[in-house]
Amino acid sequence: MDTKEIIVRLKKLENKQNVEGMARFGISSNNTLGVSVKVLRDIRKEIRSEVESKKAIHSIALELWESGIHEARMLATIIDVPELVTEKQADAWVRDIESWDICDGFCLNLIDKTPFAFNKVKQWVQEEKEFTRRAAFSLLAGLAVHHKSASNSDFEKFLPLIKKYATDDRNFVRKSVNWALRQIGKRNNKLLHKAIDLAEELLSMDSKSAKWVGKDALRELKGKLNEYEER
Repeated sequence: MDTKEIIVRLKKLENKQNVEGMARFGISSNNTLGVSVKVLRDIRKEIRSEVESKKAIHSIALELWESGIHEARMLATIIDVPELVTEKQADAWVRDIESWDICDGFCLNLIDKTPFAFNKVKQWVQEEKEFTRRAAFSLLAGLAVHHKSASNSDFEKFLPLIKKYATDDRNFVRKSVNWALRQIGKRNNKLLHKAIDLAEELLSMDSKSAKWVGKDALRELKGKLNEYEER
């Protein structure tokens, strides 16, 4: 199975009705085929069963991304090999992202499994581009869920960044800031209290976006607090 064969297959699966549905959820119709993630995961299984070399799979992922096709890029994020992904590749891919689902898939399927993931949060959050900044906080949310061995301090150091960028009123940014805050708070009781304190602080800020982040996060975080207290 090679890249050309995969792309031909994806194009045969084009579903214009699905594309219209995706557009209603804020996903661009540009170069989008409307192939479901479930189908992409089935294709991933086939690729991994037929292509034994990790380097070959990595090469296919790079070529799929370069195609610019929405579904090919999503597939690239779920087949690529984290240990073969370089920082240069990660930075190049994040600059290409123009859709929240590719952004989140890129972060949660791939980048949060790399050794430089925490550094990318610090780097990308400083970028002004909407989906690059979203990637920073989506990645942080993913790290909070998946990196069980990380220490509290690994996440506490990002709370000031959550406070700073909660004022970014762009929809896809503020939602990812909110997501990161909630996931950090749900790691354990200590981080939960710190996340609640920050969410309450956001409510007092002179920013509609920060207030929204704080209010929405508190709804889930206080529910989690009640769970701890009932134990």
